[in-house]
Amino acid sequence: MIIIAGTFEVDPDQREEFLRERGDAMRRSRAEAGCLEYVFSADPIEPGRVVLLELWASQPDLDAHVVTLRASPRPPGVAPISTSVRVYDVTGERPLGS
Repeated sequence: MIIIAGTFEVDPDQREEFLRERGDAMRRSRAEAGCLEYVFSADPIEPGRVVLLELWASQPDLDAHVVTLRASPRPPGVAPISTSVRVYDVTGERPLGS
């Protein structure tokens, strides 16, 4: 499993627009092979912060997504002030508390 986790800093007054602009991309990504989770979410404490979480079944699935993503036009409108996105390779998983 591959985890993509990141944050986007945006103008707090434009955060809801930033999230709306990414709705179609979330729907398309979730329909891709190997996508287990794909969400942009508003941080409930920091008004200008958006959190990204993606889960992919495998590296080839993520690679195919990146090709699709790069071929897609960027949403117009709100640009983030800063972005930090990281890739995590997971070798195992278990329920919390186990």
